Amino acid sequence: MIKVTLKDGTVREFEGQISVMDIAKSISEGLARVIVAASVNDKVVGLDYIVNEDCNLNLFKFEDEEGKDVFRHTSAHILAQAIKRLYPEAKFAIGPTVENGFYYDIDLEHRLTNEDLEKLEKEMKKIAKEDIAVERYELPREEALAWAKENGEIYKEELISELPEGEIISFYKQGDFTDLCRGPHLPSTKKVKAVKLLSVAGAYWRGDEKNKMLQRIYGITFEKNKDLEEYLHMLEEAKKRDHRKLGKELDLFFIPEEGPGFPLFLPKGMELKNELLKFWREIHREDGYQEIETPIILNQKLWETSGHWFNYKENMYTVDIDDQQFAIKPMNCPGSLIYYNSKPHSYKEFPMKVAELGRVHRHELSGALHGLMRVRAFTQDDAHIFMLPEQIKDQIKGVVDLIDRVYKTFGFEYHLELSTRPENSIGSDADWEAAENGLREALEELNLPYILNEGDGAFYGPKIDFHLRDCLGRTWQCGTIQLDMQLPQRFDINYVGQDGEKHRPVMIHRVAFGSIERFIGILIEHYAGKFPVWLAPTQVRILPISDKYNDYANEVKKALFDKGIRVDIDDRAEKTGFKIREAQLQKIPYMIIVGEKEEADKTISVRSRDKGEIGAVSLDEFISTILNEVENRTNVEQF
Repeated sequence: MIKVTLKDGTVREFEGQISVMDIAKSISEGLARVIVAASVNDKVVGLDYIVNEDCNLNLFKFEDEEGKDVFRHTSAHILAQAIKRLYPEAKFAIGPTVENGFYYDIDLEHRLTNEDLEKLEKEMKKIAKEDIAVERYELPREEALAWAKENGEIYKEELISELPEGEIISFYKQGDFTDLCRGPHLPSTKKVKAVKLLSVAGAYWRGDEKNKMLQRIYGITFEKNKDLEEYLHMLEEAKKRDHRKLGKELDLFFIPEEGPGFPLFLPKGMELKNELLKFWREIHREDGYQEIETPIILNQKLWETSGHWFNYKENMYTVDIDDQQFAIKPMNCPGSLIYYNSKPHSYKEFPMKVAELGRVHRHELSGALHGLMRVRAFTQDDAHIFMLPEQIKDQIKGVVDLIDRVYKTFGFEYHLELSTRPENSIGSDADWEAAENGLREALEELNLPYILNEGDGAFYGPKIDFHLRDCLGRTWQCGTIQLDMQLPQRFDINYVGQDGEKHRPVMIHRVAFGSIERFIGILIEHYAGKFPVWLAPTQVRILPISDKYNDYANEVKKALFDKGIRVDIDDRAEKTGFKIREAQLQKIPYMIIVGEKEEADKTISVRSRDKGEIGAVSLDEFISTILNEVENRTNVEQF
C-alpha cells in the first residue's frame, strides 16, 4: 500500500504504483483537468510520473510558479517544433524558461523578422490544436551523441559530450520533433493556446563573444487569451512608463556616451534625488542613526581583509597610488568597520546605528547595463547596526518597521522572504541558529507573513529581503536585512562587556532604497512620471495669459519660492492652452493661471494635473495646501 500525503495534510492510500494524473483524478476530475505539473517529495515532475512509494505530493495549476515553469518549458519545445517545420535547416541550442516567459536560441542563416514571428506563432497554435502527446525517453550517452550527430545538432552534441561517460540522458518527443531535455513537461501540446512571440535578438552561444552569434526568440504563453491580452496591455503600459524614455522627456537624467553606466543627473533629477535623500535623513535621524561618510578609495590590504580582493576583484575598479594598489569601493561596509575600529567600545553603547549614503562603483558588463536599473556607479543607502546578541530580535523589528514606513510613503505593497543557511556558510551552528531564530521570531512577532527560502542566505549570515510591488504588479527586490558573522571576525571588532572582557558584537547590514538611482528608476515607472507634490521636481508652474501680467506672475512666484516651493514661470508668447498642454506633458502637479481678474483680486486660478480646473483661490490658501502635502508626503493632491 502506497501512502500519498497531499499539501493539506490529507493522506490517500493506493494499492500499487500510480501516475500523478491518476492520483489527481481520484481526488476530482475537475482538478485533473486544471493541473499542469506536480512535485513528489519537493521534486517537480510531469503528470505522467509514476509514484511507487510513500511520498508528499503537491499538485500545481498554471497559476503556481512551478506550473508556469513547466507550461512554458513545453511552450519552448512547441516553438522549436514550429521552427523546424518552417525552417528545417535550423540548428537548436537551448530553450529555457525565464522570469516572464521563455526563449529559444537557434542557428539559422535567415534573419527573422516580425512577419516571421507571426508565422511561427500561427504554427505554434496549430501544434497546440493537434494535441500532440509529449513523451519522455532515455538514451545512454553514446547513443545520445549518435542521435545529435545524425541530426546535425552540433550544439546538442557539444552539451552531451561534456556529460560524464555512462550518463543516461533524457529526451522529449512530440510528433515529428525530438529535443534533448531534463523536463518535466505537459502531457501534450493542447493547453498552450494563447501564444505571443515578443522579439528576436542576438545571443552568443553560451554567452561567449568568441562563439557564433545565434538568434534568440522570446515568447510568452498562457492558458487563456484573456490573460495574454492583459499581459500585453501591461507591456504596452510599461513601455509608456519606461524610466529611460521619461527620464529624457522630463529632463531628469541621461547616460552620456562618454560614461556608459554612469548616469548624469540634470537639475530636475537632482531636485527629485535630493528630496529622497532629505526624506532618508529625516527618517534615520528619528530612528537614532548617526550618519558617516567613508573614503571612496581604500587600499588593497583593506579589500584583502574584507575578502573582496579575492572574491570580487573582477567587479572592482582599481588604481595605483604611491606605488600601491587601491580600489574604488564597490560596497560601503568595510568603511563602516574602519569607523567602528577607530576607538574602543563598551556594551553600554549598543545598539550602535551607523548610516551612510555611500557612492559605490561596480564594473558591470556592458550588456547588463539598463538605464538606472543597472549602472556602474550608484548611491547605496547603507546602514550598519552593531549590537549585543540579545538585541537581535528587537533591532530586526525596528529595521522592518523603518523600511515599512519608507515603502508606505510611496504607496508600495511588498512581501518578505527569509533566506537561511546555505551549504557554503561560515560560522558555528549555534551562531546560525541564534541568527535565524532572531529573524524568524521578529517577523512572527510582527505578524508578517514571509516566504522561506531554505539555504538561500548569504554565506556570512541569514537575511530578510523586501520585494515591493509597483502599480503594474511587477516586483522589485530593494530592501534587505542581513546578519553578518564574517566581517566582525575578519576585522576583529570587539567591545568590553559587563564582565570587563572583550566580546564580538553582532552586525546587521541593511538598506531601504537599495540603490538610490535604481529606486528613482522604479519610482519613475511606478508613478509614470506623475510624482506626488512632495517629490515633483517642479511643483507649480505659473502661466501668465499675456506679457502684461508677468509682473504679477513674478510676485506670485516669489511668494511661493520664499516658502520653499519649487516653482517656475512659462512666460513665452504662446496661447494659454498650449502652455497648459506643455505643463501636462511635463507632469507638473499644479498650474497657476494669472490674468486681469487674478491681478485685480490678488487671487490665483489653479489647475490640477490630475483633477483639471480648480478655480480661483487665495494665494495663502494655495501655499498652505501645498506645504501640507509636502510636510505629510501625501501621494494624492489635496485640492
